[in-house]
Amino acid sequence: MEIPPDFPFVKNRETMPKENLTIQLPDGPTIELVYVQGGTFTMGSDDSEALDREKPAHQVKLSDYYIGKYPVTQEQWQAVRGDNPSRFQGEQRPVENVSWDDTQEFFEKISQVTGEKFRLPTEAEWEFAARGGMYSQGYTYAGSDRLKQVGWYDENGDDQTHEVSQLLANELGLHDMSGNVYEWCQDWFGSGYYEECQKHGVVENPQGADSGTDRVLRGGSWVDPPVSLPLCLSVSRRSGGSLRLYRVSSCSALPGSWKLILLFP
Repeated sequence: MEIPPDFPFVKNRETMPKENLTIQLPDGPTIELVYVQGGTFTMGSDDSEALDREKPAHQVKLSDYYIGKYPVTQEQWQAVRGDNPSRFQGEQRPVENVSWDDTQEFFEKISQVTGEKFRLPTEAEWEFAARGGMYSQGYTYAGSDRLKQVGWYDENGDDQTHEVSQLLANELGLHDMSGNVYEWCQDWFGSGYYEECQKHGVVENPQGADSGTDRVLRGGSWVDPPVSLPLCLSVSRRSGGSLRLYRVSSCSALPGSWKLILLFP
């Protein structure tokens, strides 16, 4: 793919360094990135209903970053990779059936065509953004106390994924962080990692466990039943394998989508 030398990958970066950005992909689609002002927040939960893997609550301090406004769509994936592995086809639906390793290949290719550096959000960055960042109103889910307003799950999902940005956004203007599809994070999953963080007081820009066998998944999915609504909470976390995972009707998760993080130069 030949790219014109004056191709406008990032619009208004110099004049709007701390506002939302738009990344133009060569074949037409764009990637919208939301600016997240860093800060300190309480990660995890000590609530009685929280799962052990979500405890204990601990203090985390994050620097500023940009994160995708919604999960990577099939249109965006195709513009970069040229294929579409998704079970539920649709340009504006999230790409799925994508492994953590696949996301790394995607980042290599998108960096080649845009000149920008991307990665997955860390688990801390994901949760902070889902909670609404410094503008958080303390909602149960990402943008509301009522899941139906912000997320697709068993009761309203109609047994399939849905186009991004169809429901309400959260306080930062981010969509689909509760329900629709599980999202990959950069971190290794560590069941005792939160306890280690708590011992250190305020942890700055945590990167997750040093090693592991699985990566972190966040957000819940369209197939989660009401009894599993905690999986759609902003604090909910689970692990997923780094090999390709295919969606089957008996599986409760649909790992494979994600949001982008733009690295500051």
